[in-house]
Amino acid sequence: MNTVKFKNKLVIPSKVICIGRNYVGHIKELNNEMPSEPVIFIKPNSAVTQTLSAQQGNDNHAIHYEAELSLLIENGRFVAVSAGLDLTKRDVQSQLKVKGLPWERSKSFDGAAVFSEFVEFNNIEDLSLLLSINGQITQQANFDLMIHKPEALLNDVTSVFSVEDFDILMTGTPKGVGVVNLGDRFELKILEANELLILFETVAE
Repeated sequence: MNTVKFKNKLVIPSKVICIGRNYVGHIKELNNEMPSEPVIFIKPNSAVTQTLSAQQGNDNHAIHYEAELSLLIENGRFVAVSAGLDLTKRDVQSQLKVKGLPWERSKSFDGAAVFSEFVEFNNIEDLSLLLSINGQITQQANFDLMIHKPEALLNDVTSVFSVEDFDILMTGTPKGVGVVNLGDRFELKILEANELLILFETVAE
């Protein structure tokens, strides 16, 4: 089973709960419709990793990054935050969407959910995320920009299915998504009230 780091120990998320179309800017850049309720999909434990890959094995489909504020759940509440990357095979996803088919082939492959360590925080409303690639700021996310806020998302999710301790909620991505290229240097920062909480640096392999 794949693990994430929390409080200097490794814990096992049974699943990653992802929220699609939760930032207006991202909805517009992909020409998607505005949803009337949260868009929910799941990545399995096998998708969880700390390694950023530009390609899945011998698969030649380009992989796109989506940086997200990611929240760890314990005892039915959020206990820690991570800088997460929801990886997507965009061309595959587009083909599936046209056919009205589920997204798993494009979203739930091995290594499709990259996380920094998880760190406790004080006020969820003060959290923000900043992604830079090769030194250029690419994505910025925060509580205020979310269409659906984390607590409301958790209530909606738990009305559909059970959430286990150490499951992860990825809260959606802002505008600025793009292709992961081999050798790209990713720097993800989580800030709380403008104070650095997490610095996660990784190079695409």
